[in-house]
Amino acid sequence: MTADKEQIIANWDFSKIPSPCYVLHTDLLQANLQTIDKVRKATKAEIIVALKANAMWSIFPVLKQHSDGATASSLAEARLVFEEYGDKTHTYAPVYTEAEIDELLSYSSHITFNSLGQYRRFGERAHRAGVSCGLRINPEYSTVETDLYNPCDSGSRLGIRSVDLPDLPDGIEGLHFHSLCESRPDDLRRTLEAVTQKFGHLFGKIRWLNMGGGHLMTHQEYDERELIRILNDFQQTYPHLRLILEPGSAFTWDTGCLVSTVEDKVCNGNVNTLMLNVSFACHMPDCLEMPYKPAIIGAHEPTENEKKWRMGGNSCLAGDFYGDWAFDREPEIGNRIVFRDMIHYTMVKTTMFNGVTHPSIAIYDPEKGLQVIRRFGYEDYKNRMG
Repeated sequence: MTADKEQIIANWDFSKIPSPCYVLHTDLLQANLQTIDKVRKATKAEIIVALKANAMWSIFPVLKQHSDGATASSLAEARLVFEEYGDKTHTYAPVYTEAEIDELLSYSSHITFNSLGQYRRFGERAHRAGVSCGLRINPEYSTVETDLYNPCDSGSRLGIRSVDLPDLPDGIEGLHFHSLCESRPDDLRRTLEAVTQKFGHLFGKIRWLNMGGGHLMTHQEYDERELIRILNDFQQTYPHLRLILEPGSAFTWDTGCLVSTVEDKVCNGNVNTLMLNVSFACHMPDCLEMPYKPAIIGAHEPTENEKKWRMGGNSCLAGDFYGDWAFDREPEIGNRIVFRDMIHYTMVKTTMFNGVTHPSIAIYDPEKGLQVIRRFGYEDYKNRMG
């Protein structure tokens, strides 16, 4: 996080924001887009937006100015790109179905098949639709340490191993690997070495190489200059290849917050808990899945003698909590609790478990003020049921 971003956060008045609410700050978004543009301009790589991390179509017009397209993982995402982004999508899903494939192809410029069986089943239809076809490969190497996010073990259902792909079937124009997650340039370098070792004999037969997502180039500790060197060096070795990166988190990394409110305080077994009007299970699932501890504005890691507070979610799941944090002032009922970096992999993964109130979605622009672009209510919950 740069000093400029820190200043933006420090000047934000959260008391004027409804609760609960996800809020994206346009200045924070613009700071990320400047970094992404730097990489785009310094390389020939195409950087496309992955909807899996954030599908706020209200910001698509801005993202389109600072990207080379978008990528979808489902029919719904592909249609959203086509209708709201105004482009056909790069498409990859672990499996395609007979019921959806033709409509999906109508929204796609590129499609990656997860297996040779899927390509044999649907490849000819993709060719007839004028869609460029690729295969997902499994380099059997990844620097990702969390198993839930590592697709590269030998028994993974995702991608084709080199032993099963000695040559390319007719009609394949690209290869696609995705084995990074919030990774750094050196992770990409080592991954490219593994990919080249396993699949380099096929590079002369393809037109494009999709390096997937996980390139967290907008993180404060990410060296985008090193990423530029890696991409340019690889491009020099394989000048005929279109290089494609599809980061999800990088576009909206640390661009906003989830604003919540303390509704109660409980203490049981010497554990102090602030009961919030949001849920980790429903509204911040990556905190429990990854797991990771989010930053709270105005809170810090507790020292040995400080009073510690656990944050309690408002669903009935016993494990719907996270902690601990300390505050300079005793939190009180009605206080705002603001979780940072809650725009990517939050709204796209939320549930309506228990029917708990779903946070609204808003955009804050310093010149235009706060705009609430989506509110959720009973009908949203009811319409998900049958």
